[in-house]
Amino acid sequence: MTRKKIVAGNWKMNLDYQSGIKLAKKVRAAASSASDKLVIMAPPAIHLKSVADLLSDSKYLYCAAQNCHSEDSGAYTGELSVPMLKSIKVDYVILGHSERRAYFAESSEMLKAKVDQVLAHGLKPIFCCGESLAIRQSGMQNDYVANQIAQSLFHLSAKEFGKVVIAYEPIWAIGTGETASPEQAQNMHASLRKLIASKYSKAVAENCSILYGGSVKPQNASALFSQPDVDGGLVGGASLKAEDFCKIADAM
Repeated sequence: MTRKKIVAGNWKMNLDYQSGIKLAKKVRAAASSASDKLVIMAPPAIHLKSVADLLSDSKYLYCAAQNCHSEDSGAYTGELSVPMLKSIKVDYVILGHSERRAYFAESSEMLKAKVDQVLAHGLKPIFCCGESLAIRQSGMQNDYVANQIAQSLFHLSAKEFGKVVIAYEPIWAIGTGETASPEQAQNMHASLRKLIASKYSKAVAENCSILYGGSVKPQNASALFSQPDVDGGLVGGASLKAEDFCKIADAM
């Protein structure tokens, strides 16, 4: 089995309803020939149903939520459950983004519960991991990111883990204009693949899609995606412009 090449666009808290649907339609039209890869859009909650409907008949365009709750239902004002997302045919859920960890105090244990919930309902997690500039400068980045993976994912069976997409996002490169060099990205991705192989097997590791995220742009996408262990990107700001986002997808 060949691991999937994936470009996912995280819109974050951007675009009103009309602008979001306009963007989704442009991406759908422009990405119509990208059948050799998966293209995922992760809009804010107000767009989810419309974007999921727009992409429902495509075999390579998918909709993702930016977060979910770890319970099926309950008194959790403002939250969205996985059954709710499943009911509108959302396919993926982004979990563990550095902004969720930093601004909403999401812990490894909390993310572990969310991962379980997403998998239990048949959706696929895009699990984010990454280090701060201070950790990068200390030289401990590989160990730090390995611990994030182990603490939230290594309770899974090999079959369950095979449904998870990993997104490595160095925090120092998110929204800063700074980007990890292709060599830095490759080093981390190779380290993670080796870690996964040591926990499960080489086959599981080789089938795991590991994306890079952190100021991915049309200008640097080809160099990043040319690395043997970089299987695509989780794109932030550039996903808000259909032309840029599709150029990044084409770079694979």
